[in-house]
Amino acid sequence: MAKRDYYEILGVSKGAAADEIKKAYRKVAMQYHPDRNPGDKSAEEKFKEAAEAYEVLSDQDKRGQYDRFGHAGVSGASGRGPSGQNMEDIFSQFGDIFGEDIFGSFFGGQRGGGGGGGQRRARGTRGSNLRIKLKLNFEEIAKGVTKNIKVKKYVSCQTCAGSGAKDKGSVQTCSTCGGSGQVRKVTSTFLGQMQTVTTCPGCNGEGSTITAKCGNCKGDGRVYGEEMVNIDIPAGVQEGMQLNLSGKGNAGERGGAPGDLVILIEEEAHKELVREGLNVAYELHLSFPEAAFGTSVEVPTIDGRAKIKIPAGTQSGKVFRLKGKGFPAVQSYEKGDQLVQVNIWTPQNLSSEERAVLEKLSNSPNFRPAPEKSQKSFFDKMREMFS
Repeated sequence: MAKRDYYEILGVSKGAAADEIKKAYRKVAMQYHPDRNPGDKSAEEKFKEAAEAYEVLSDQDKRGQYDRFGHAGVSGASGRGPSGQNMEDIFSQFGDIFGEDIFGSFFGGQRGGGGGGGQRRARGTRGSNLRIKLKLNFEEIAKGVTKNIKVKKYVSCQTCAGSGAKDKGSVQTCSTCGGSGQVRKVTSTFLGQMQTVTTCPGCNGEGSTITAKCGNCKGDGRVYGEEMVNIDIPAGVQEGMQLNLSGKGNAGERGGAPGDLVILIEEEAHKELVREGLNVAYELHLSFPEAAFGTSVEVPTIDGRAKIKIPAGTQSGKVFRLKGKGFPAVQSYEKGDQLVQVNIWTPQNLSSEERAVLEKLSNSPNFRPAPEKSQKSFFDKMREMFS
């Protein structure tokens, strides 16, 4: 099933400002919140769908990639889709959008129908994003490729499973909030009693405290190491394009959500071909006899070599177009061409015999320039070449 447009999901235009997007997400998320629609799977999916849309549109880099390339531009973003997202991740990542007081008062201080306790913030601190450069050759760009790369970063501590605690007994329920991660305060006003909910200062909203730290990570819940990461590169990417892998950045502290891995695409220069958007350009050098008599030559392409026929009398600057031999567009059926420009090679060092022959031919009418009016000018050819 094709993904819906993110702007359509939130009900905003493509030119919407950040505040407008935030307000629209809050409205949609409140409408389909699980507490307002208990047991409604459809509402839950729409709630997750809105969270995914906001995750992209609230991030300037991700939004730019989405505006340029659609879902393919952020295909590496989460890779999970709305149905694969975890509800706790959504609440921990975007809970502040709604305001803790709203969850505490509007929903009666409870979430998910699970009984006592208000919304608890996810443990730990979210990890930071990582940026890496990935160089691809023309063939990899044209066909798409999966890269397995080793990334040096903070990874979850295996000794304490990311908790930061020495053992299970070293994690205790916060005495300030009783494990809810929140503290409530009731004040009397002329309108009646008002209840506010704030993050617990004792545990920073985690609901628990550590009494003895892990000896390996010193209580951080993470250590510096490395991880093998699989990166699926779609066909047709270009120099400077960014792909985002959600959750593949630095591990968070004490079980916090990991950051993202941002991949910056670089193109490896080809020995013979030059990229111009979706098209590929190649400069073919012919000798004067080859151009005059006509010939068949092989030229390099992205995926091998192709034979083309050069008709007799071919002029320098002539451009031959090989349909479909260029790059594919990202998330599109469009494909570029290969443009082969002919250059007639002029010998620079002539022997006395060669000079005598050419001097004899120089006065022949066929050797005098006589371009036809129907022939395109140099500037016309250049426009054609890169159109």
